Amino acid sequence: MTRQYEAVYIFDSALEEAAINERLERFHALLAQPDAEAPQLSHWGKRTLAYPINRHETGYYVTPFLAPGAYMLAAERQGFRKFIRENIVLQSLDKA
Repeated sequence: MTRQYEAVYIFDSALEEAAINERLERFHALLAQPDAEAPQLSHWGKRTLAYPINRHETGYYVTPFLAPGAYMLAAERQGFRKFIRENIVLQSLDKA
């Protein structure tokens, strides 16, 4: 069984779930793996932060699970040139 990578996104807890899902779609559009489906997500919901960040005491946590493999990162913003980084490799070293 292949191990998956976990990341944690922390969103402003004042956002509605629809806004959080829209942002998740944009994030995953930036990080693409050819011929792969979208990563599995685990919504943890609102949690208290260990310490305030920009005067926020709580955040909405989401954990995506990324499969090992080669990814491409593409970002584009008005007024900036397009950034593309290919062959970002996530690999898992299993030890017995």
